[in-house]
Amino acid sequence: MSGGLRVLSHLGVIPDVADALPDVEIVAIPTDAPPETGVRGEVLLTLMRGTPNIAEVLERDVRWVHTIGTGVDEFPLELLGDRLLTCSRGANAVPIAEWVMAQVLAVEKHLPDTWIEAPPERWGAPNLGSLAGQTLAILGIGSIGTHLARRALAFDMHVYALRRSIAPSPVEGVELVTSIEELVGEADHVVLAAPSTPETRGIVDHSFLGATKRGAHLVNVARADLIDEVALRRALDDGRLGLASIDVAPVEPLPRDHWFYSHPLVRFSPHVSWSGPAVWDAMAEAFVANCRRWMTGAPLEGVVDVVAGY
Repeated sequence: MSGGLRVLSHLGVIPDVADALPDVEIVAIPTDAPPETGVRGEVLLTLMRGTPNIAEVLERDVRWVHTIGTGVDEFPLELLGDRLLTCSRGANAVPIAEWVMAQVLAVEKHLPDTWIEAPPERWGAPNLGSLAGQTLAILGIGSIGTHLARRALAFDMHVYALRRSIAPSPVEGVELVTSIEELVGEADHVVLAAPSTPETRGIVDHSFLGATKRGAHLVNVARADLIDEVALRRALDDGRLGLASIDVAPVEPLPRDHWFYSHPLVRFSPHVSWSGPAVWDAMAEAFVANCRRWMTGAPLEGVVDVVAGY
């Protein structure tokens, strides 16, 4: 392909994208009403959840759809037909991996509990832990899991991972396991970094948590529906889990009366782990790079397996 590419955009005309693709026509279209008569394009730039009018927009000659986010579990995949779907996979992997390491370090270094506002009774009293020699378990070792594993290994942690495919580990030093029991049985910190699919929804249930090392720290930066909340609460209450650091909610905003806010063993944050100074730039750059590939007939990056759901 060459020149003449038209992109229909539910995100408006993003200046950085337009500047990087001077030969591409970007047409802003509404999200909740039909585009103007005659507006057509072979590429659609859209939102992670799709839009109210996406079914009609797809019929405007769209052949390739790119969602600016990284997850597609809420995207109406059934509407795609034989169209190609890509996402900005990996754009937020570094900040998420850093956020997880911050939570893990906070647990071992007793933060913020060791910060003081007045002279303590004793100086140098806390018995702090260390990541060196501890075990980190990662459920799902895609882009987030890969960046996390590298950082954990740099702290001399043992890293186990469980993945859907039989592909080798993307990171040297990570031990791939084949069962939940192998993954969590000796893990001090268990990190959920898998996509939400029919196979993973509710995977953290009574059986999963019953197999964990007593007192383990659970971190969720994936999707809320990976966790059975009843099982999680029971595991926290009976001491099976020592702490849960949760950055994703079943609904956003989460109602004020939800137990995540008040449970003493839950560290709950409002879906901030993805945030970083270059995330939006990385998402835009992923789309720009794919547009250039599309125009030259090269294979696209970040292609979604619609059957698998990620």
